[in-house]
Amino acid sequence: MNSINRRFVLLAGLGAAGAGALAACSGNPSGTPAFAAPSGPAVAAAEKKRSSTGRTHRTTLTAAPVVLDLGAGTTARTWAFSGQAPGKEIRLSVGDTLAAELSNQLPNSTTTSIHWHGIALRNDMDGVPMVTQQAVRSGANHTYRFITDAPGTYFFHPHVGVQLDRGLHAPLIVEDPREPLSYDGEWVVVLDDWLDGVVGTPDEALAEVRHGMGGMAMDGASGTGSHHDMGDMGGMEGMGMTEDSAKPSDSSSPAGTSMRFMLMGASSELLGGDAGDVKYPHHLVNGRVAADPDVYRSKPGRRIRLRIINAGADTAYRVALGGHQMTITHTDGFPVQQQQADAVLIGMGERYDVLVTLGDGVFPLIALAEGKNATGMALIRTASGSAPKPTVRPKELNGRVLTASRLRAADDVRLLSKTVDRVHRVELTGGMDKYDWSINGHAFDMDDPAARPLTVENGQRVRLDFVNTTQMWHPMHLHGHTYQLGDHGPRKDTAIVLPQQRLSVLFDADNPGQWMLHCHNAYHGEVGMTALVAYKS
Repeated sequence: MNSINRRFVLLAGLGAAGAGALAACSGNPSGTPAFAAPSGPAVAAAEKKRSSTGRTHRTTLTAAPVVLDLGAGTTARTWAFSGQAPGKEIRLSVGDTLAAELSNQLPNSTTTSIHWHGIALRNDMDGVPMVTQQAVRSGANHTYRFITDAPGTYFFHPHVGVQLDRGLHAPLIVEDPREPLSYDGEWVVVLDDWLDGVVGTPDEALAEVRHGMGGMAMDGASGTGSHHDMGDMGGMEGMGMTEDSAKPSDSSSPAGTSMRFMLMGASSELLGGDAGDVKYPHHLVNGRVAADPDVYRSKPGRRIRLRIINAGADTAYRVALGGHQMTITHTDGFPVQQQQADAVLIGMGERYDVLVTLGDGVFPLIALAEGKNATGMALIRTASGSAPKPTVRPKELNGRVLTASRLRAADDVRLLSKTVDRVHRVELTGGMDKYDWSINGHAFDMDDPAARPLTVENGQRVRLDFVNTTQMWHPMHLHGHTYQLGDHGPRKDTAIVLPQQRLSVLFDADNPGQWMLHCHNAYHGEVGMTALVAYKS
């Protein structure tokens, strides 16, 4: 299938297919839908069970072209919500209703949508064209309305093509009126890998990387599907090398591609090898480059809650605050048994809440682009003094780095012990050779009868066994639910699955509808590493 046609059938579909298209594909002679429709009675019944405060928070989100000032004289022509990136934070309390009107002012008949990442909301508000709604046409408006029934740190972004890799994202904070944590201030920190309007566009990057390595072998590699098999590239940084010195020349590029965007030699021990596919000229913290950072001002001794969101498309970040330890309190909105760490690893789509007690001075908050030899930076200032240089690398980055596998769910959110009713093997397949990322050997395609949904029934305890057969890590995100890592791990909606590893997660099927399950690497998800979790009607 060519790349233009594929856009109409992948998760990023640009067509204006009716919401719940899959529900009509029943194979049932009576014509009764096989799966719960996104706006059907099962979804309505679940919505009635949500506790509501009766309050409604109204906002308008205008998606439109903008020229952003990223700092230090760097500008970017991109798309953003209401003229800024990250977009303006939405903050409300648990049980409030959000009524958000999306106004699509994007050019050239560009369709878009909004996905409310991490929120267990009603299915027809999930923002996935061809599954839960029609894509919102250029010049049109669409209102999302749902109850926020769980406190936590979330964000929102489009679910069309690789629009996530533009400036179309913003934090969504759901406060707990009975907040058990004690702190003096709060700082929302949004991390982002950035190329749009600086070196090209995400669509251009996708067009290049989807050519894959074309079977090109290097240093005796035999086309295993990994592009970090270039001798021992894991020591690049230690040898003073960069990806530019390690990548092949343009003349050896597959299919005559220019290699403007494809990243070579990025490797991370924490990520099990290959760290990413795409080269980024900038890594931003709250929309600013490291040479002209965002600054949070406070006083020594104050206890601050950082809500850290990775809104990037292809980059995991190792985050540390120079001169401080972090106390990890939440991941993906749910509390964990608190642990101290020097740094935390955050994959795309993941969020972590941490507490820090501030020292006296000026301190760098560093987001190390894991395996990519680059950083983003912001500052916390509690006193006068000179700011550290953008190249600073605080020792905490090489201290105790916490990953989700080392966390445990807090007692009050741990799933009750229960017999598993349904098990699905979710094999992560494909590779860089053909750039054919997929699930269970099939790129997600509504027209492909082999790409059948992962079916569940309301009330079941479900286990997903992620089996990563590829040479790269994948942050796997499930819409509309949170799952638990194993029997005692944290509650999350996005989790890193390392190469050649298996990760089992559990969730209760308590939110009927049709829900995407996909890699939150925007480029992997776009070419097909996506499946559908569908409730039987």
